[in-house]
Amino acid sequence: MNANVHDFSVDDHVVYPAHGVGQVVGVETQEVAGMAFEVYIITFDHEKMTLRVPTKKAKTAGLRPLAAGDVVSQALTTLKGRARVKRTMWSRRAQEYEAKINSGDLISIAEVVRDLHRAENQPEQSYSERQLYESALDRMAREVAAIERIDRDAAIGILNKSLLKAA
Repeated sequence: MNANVHDFSVDDHVVYPAHGVGQVVGVETQEVAGMAFEVYIITFDHEKMTLRVPTKKAKTAGLRPLAAGDVVSQALTTLKGRARVKRTMWSRRAQEYEAKINSGDLISIAEVVRDLHRAENQPEQSYSERQLYESALDRMAREVAAIERIDRDAAIGILNKSLLKAA
């Protein structure tokens, strides 16, 4: 494989599992312990963070392009589905939700949003449920916003429409 060929280019929006949507702002060579290797420099504006991911390790780190249109439709359809809440202890469910959010997989994230969504007529969520819900909703909204080239609030509007159809 040609050393100059990259999966991502400067200005590309990418999804990093643990942090969500970021933007490649550069590709540079760094030297560590006398060895040179290339890194993607990715900024995550919403977290005010910059990450350097070795280009050769990007795939194994789970770095991926924004979801394709069919994946987005599938995720929005997932939101309209019935919530599936297991009858396991909250701590175990919370761990599963957290793992789904950090998987970076849009459909898994949509499942968390769907399962933790509360319509106005439903009982209040606990603090930790609300935190996970907000985290999943935010992660999903940022990706939809980047794909549709709209802002996060507009994306949340789209997601809420799908959630309300479910109710």
